[in-house]
Amino acid sequence: MKAAVTLQSGSPEVIEIQERAIPEIKEGWVLIRIKAFGLNRSELFTRQGHSPNVVFPRIQGIECVGTVEEDLSGTYTKGQKVAAIMGGMGRDFDGGYAEYTLVPLQIVFPFESNLPWSTLGSIPEMFQTVSGSLTQALEVREGETLLIRGGTSSIGMLSCQLAKHLGLTVISTTRNKAKKEFLTANGADHVLIDNGTVSQDLKELFPEGVNKVLELIGIKTLKDSLRCIKTGGMVCMTGILGGEWTLREFTPMGDIPSLGKLTVYMGEAANLKKGMLQDFIDAIADGKISLNIDKVFRFDQIVEAHTYMESNMAKGKLVVEI
Repeated sequence: MKAAVTLQSGSPEVIEIQERAIPEIKEGWVLIRIKAFGLNRSELFTRQGHSPNVVFPRIQGIECVGTVEEDLSGTYTKGQKVAAIMGGMGRDFDGGYAEYTLVPLQIVFPFESNLPWSTLGSIPEMFQTVSGSLTQALEVREGETLLIRGGTSSIGMLSCQLAKHLGLTVISTTRNKAKKEFLTANGADHVLIDNGTVSQDLKELFPEGVNKVLELIGIKTLKDSLRCIKTGGMVCMTGILGGEWTLREFTPMGDIPSLGKLTVYMGEAANLKKGMLQDFIDAIADGKISLNIDKVFRFDQIVEAHTYMESNMAKGKLVVEI
C-alpha cells in the first residue's frame, strides 16, 4: 500500500509517500480500506514535534472513512462503510494517512450514505469534537447565547450551525474583517473582530455577558473569554489554534469570575454515539446542515495540504481523498 509517513518532526516536507506492507489483521482490530480522511491541526502539531509521546517515523491521521476489508470478530462485513476516530490513531499506532489502516474495533463506527467520499471524509472528527463540546462539555440549551472564539475554523463553522440548529444565539469571532460576511452567511447572529480581546465589544451587545463560550483559540485568548461570561456562565477550551499549550500566569480566583465555570473537551470515540453520527450524516444529505469544506487534496498532495493548513488560509475543513 501507499502511506504518507512522517519521518521526523519538522516542516511539511518531512512527510514522504512510501510503499508499506498492508497491516496484518489481528483479534479485536479492524482492517479498513481508506477512501478519504480529514486533516486536523493536532496532526500539524504532532508533525512539528509537539506531541512528546509520538515516536517517528509514524503514519499520522486521527480519522478516516472507508470500507471494511477484514474483521475477525464478524461485527462488520467486508465492504461495509465505516469511520474510525481517534483512540490513538496516528499517535500510538499508525493512522489514516494511508490506503489501509488497522484500528481497534471500539473506535469503528458504521454508517450508510451515498454522499461523496470527499464529503464523508470531512465529518468524523469534526462532528465528534463539535457535538461533544457543545452538548456534553458546555451543556448548551435552547435560548442561550454562545460565543465561538475562532469562528472561521472548521470546528467553529460547524459549531455555529449546530448551535443555531439547537436554538442558540451565536456570536462568532474572526481576526480578519474580510471574513465577517462569511461568518454571517454561515449563520452567526453577530460577528466580532478579534484582536486578542473581544470582551469589551461583546459587553456592548450583551452587557451581562453570554451563557457559554467555546474557546478554540486557546491559551492566548482564554482569560479574555472568561471575562465574556455572565454569572454562572461556562467556558470550554477545545482548540489550540493559537499554538500555545501552557498558560504561564493564571490566578483562578482572579481570572475565573465568581460562579463561572471553566472546562475542557478532549473527546474520544467513546464520546460519540453511533446513532448520532448517522443522524448527522443524514442531516447533511437532507440539506439541513452544510459542511464547510475548503479544499480537497489528492493523496500525493499531502505535503501541499499540510503546507496549506499551516498557512492558516483555510476557511473550512481540509480533506484528502484516496
